Amino acid sequence: MGIQKILHTAEGISTWVGKAFAWLIVALMLLVVAEVFKRYALNMPTAWVFDASNMLYGTLFMMGGAYALAHDGHVRGDFLYGSMKPRTQAALDLVLYIAFFLPGVAALTWSGWTYFGDSLRIHETTFNATPLPVYPFKAIIPIAGALVLMQGLSEMLRCIVCLRTGAWTERLRDAEEIDVVEQQLAGSTYVDDEARREAIARAKSIDEAARQRMEQE
Repeated sequence: MGIQKILHTAEGISTWVGKAFAWLIVALMLLVVAEVFKRYALNMPTAWVFDASNMLYGTLFMMGGAYALAHDGHVRGDFLYGSMKPRTQAALDLVLYIAFFLPGVAALTWSGWTYFGDSLRIHETTFNATPLPVYPFKAIIPIAGALVLMQGLSEMLRCIVCLRTGAWTERLRDAEEIDVVEQQLAGSTYVDDEARREAIARAKSIDEAARQRMEQE
């Protein structure tokens, strides 16, 4: 299996997990809307909704970490990093991954597994009139940590490849703004075919020019 295949496999797993758990935002929205209706329209508040919404949001946040890392979505100091050459970026990333990322995420995964084991052993529940089990939520901590650790190892491999070749390996592409623009224009009934094609071509040229500038930097 080639290096590109390994990197894209890790990114594919992270992307699939991130997209799957992104649907929790829909469940969270429906839960909050239902609770607001019950509380203010029917005067029937639900005791467990606050805990459930925290668990849903926490799960969504944790399980999206590997996706953000796979698509370079985490915040960094671009005012310095963006002006560096790819080899310098890769060297800096690799040092930071080894010094901070690996110990931190490994500790998170190990501690999360311990927390989950203790919670499962006592069948931990929330403290309210209608208690909810806590151990399924705590199981998310080591799972999310393991996924981020996997993606982090993939990123370290990407750094090593860049140090050898002087260029970053292309990432597995996900839906981007240009794809959304193209989809919206394709379904629009307010522009004719020629104007639609011209707008899509112009948007793609702008996106490609921006991408080339980023690669040159």
